[in-house]
Amino acid sequence: MDQKKTGRFLKELRREKGLTQEQLAERFGVTNRSVSRWENGVNMPDLDLVIDIADYFEVSIDEFLDGERKTDMKDKKTEEMLRKVADYENQEKVMISRRLCGVFLAAIAAFCVYGYLDIRGLASTGIYENIADFSLGLVFGVLLLGALFTSRYGAKVQAAKRRILHKSSDCYTHGR
Repeated sequence: MDQKKTGRFLKELRREKGLTQEQLAERFGVTNRSVSRWENGVNMPDLDLVIDIADYFEVSIDEFLDGERKTDMKDKKTEEMLRKVADYENQEKVMISRRLCGVFLAAIAAFCVYGYLDIRGLASTGIYENIADFSLGLVFGVLLLGALFTSRYGAKVQAAKRRILHKSSDCYTHGR
């Protein structure tokens, strides 16, 4: 897959519809800077956006990724597979988001417990000291975990996406 060729094709499709970068960006809920980067071949939209863009411009996903219109029949199985991959990716994002939300809610609750104990002057007495220390430790741990997890997770998602797109483009070029 040639990102620059795909970008030129996107620019051509956008101009055929008489749209500005700003209008296209608004249509897909991204910034016009993102559209500019796509059109210049600097980066590619997320897989779910690739599907939406292909649908919007009435081209196949294969045509969009290859950066040219094709006269032969669309490979429906490949397109269906890419749609399933995008759906799976979106479901996984929702699941991870829910889990992170639960963990952060627990950290907020722990912080509230600590705040209550501290305001009441109990944070340094007896068993309350242990509860306050545990609460602060939980808050710190969750913040650290969130920072590590999101950075590592983001890199893994991008790597997986590149592998999937690379494999699917190899299938097209080698006729598998």
